[in-house]
Amino acid sequence: MIKGYNDIEKLLINGIIHIKVGMRVIIVKQLEMISYWVETSNKDYKTMINLYESKDYHWCLFIGHLVIEKLLKAIYINNINGCVNPPRTHDLLMLADKANIDTTEKQKDLLDMVTTFNISARYPDYKKSFYNKCTQEFTYKIIEEIKEMRRWLLSAIENK
Repeated sequence: MIKGYNDIEKLLINGIIHIKVGMRVIIVKQLEMISYWVETSNKDYKTMINLYESKDYHWCLFIGHLVIEKLLKAIYINNINGCVNPPRTHDLLMLADKANIDTTEKQKDLLDMVTTFNISARYPDYKKSFYNKCTQEFTYKIIEEIKEMRRWLLSAIENK
């Protein structure tokens, strides 16, 4: 299911199935939701790469936003005891903060910038200027940063 979760012990607490992972007790639904967010993020990652390769740069960055958003939601569920539903927001910086993730200033800047891709790719008044900004060079640079952020977030999930 999720790497790093070895030696699992099932518990029944108040009629709800829990899993003991090391010293931590997790509701089964939490593990299912973490897996859901990670799996859909991985699918979106492949889509992001395909969109880049097809030179559809603005949609590539829009999907890049979803890649990071879904991993942050997985971490939120992983970090907040008893939670199965992450906040309904696309604000990556807010999600990272609510998930109790320690981020550097550089990471905060990236999360803040990538959040704008969610709006810029969707709404007509932003779309044209965003489309013009999304050159191959600009998109490549941002995609590399998204990849780095993705690796870091996945390692946070796997090592929890």
